[in-house]
Amino acid sequence: MFTGIIEGQGTIDAVQGRQLTIHAEFDLDGTRIGDSIAVNGACLTVVRLEGRRFTVDMSPETAGRTTLGGAAVAERVNLERALRLSDRLDGHLVLGHVDGVGTLSRRRREANALLVDIAVPEVLARHLIEKGSVAVDGVSLTINRCDGAGFSVSIIPHTAQLTTVGSKPTGSPVNIETDIIGKYVEKFLNRTKPAGGVDMALLARAGYL
Repeated sequence: MFTGIIEGQGTIDAVQGRQLTIHAEFDLDGTRIGDSIAVNGACLTVVRLEGRRFTVDMSPETAGRTTLGGAAVAERVNLERALRLSDRLDGHLVLGHVDGVGTLSRRRREANALLVDIAVPEVLARHLIEKGSVAVDGVSLTINRCDGAGFSVSIIPHTAQLTTVGSKPTGSPVNIETDIIGKYVEKFLNRTKPAGGVDMALLARAGYL
């Protein structure tokens, strides 16, 4: 479990088959082999560790569903170690289970913010709501506007400096994880298919209220 509050960036030092070796730009004190680290939002397990360099394995699912399948040496990535129960939850609950890939379709400045539009497939767009949360390359962001083709977010200078999202050019692919609550609600509604529709009483019986 993660928060979407990026600890810092890292650089991919090596790509060997399904393994990535990454050099973190911050101390990994307390990290052990077997720990989880979100790399551009994808939860991966540390299999080797030496100082600030660590190696992770990618499953075929991870390689096929995320941008990491096309990872290259010298590429910069966002890094976040797993949430501890004693930590503050400053972003939102992020599983590190990427739902799919979107495309950065537009970027522009407005006052101190960078406004970014991201195009996503409809299967992802249906889980997005205005002022809801989304993880973009592992970064917890608030959705300004959304429709069936994508969404827009505002990135403050601190986030732009600390993460890769602030520097990615138009056309870049990005990992998307939608809010977990929407996915569970959709599955529940598809399975139950209440004849009378959805109302407050139904949601209360199901434990959502």
